[in-house]
Amino acid sequence: MDLDLIDVHFDLRDLKPRELEEILEDPFGVRFLPDVEREDGESRYYALGRTVSGRQLFLCFWTDGKTTRVIAAREMTENEMRFYERRYAAMK
Repeated sequence: MDLDLIDVHFDLRDLKPRELEEILEDPFGVRFLPDVEREDGESRYYALGRTVSGRQLFLCFWTDGKTTRVIAAREMTENEMRFYERRYAAMK
């Protein structure tokens, strides 16, 4: 997987590329495909995951199977953390 971080809309000093890759490769991560049709035909995915260091992040991204472009990234909200923890506990 190639991670495309050109022209991102978040601070790469706060969120390291390694952390973004860890979220995308998190075996316990939760991924969603939105139910909204986009005019440009692009499918955007959402992911909730935990980095190796324990940081919990939310990502919005698209992929063509070879390249993944992260559109947005941030810390999870409290509701997202609870949802992730419930899903994580169910998979363990």
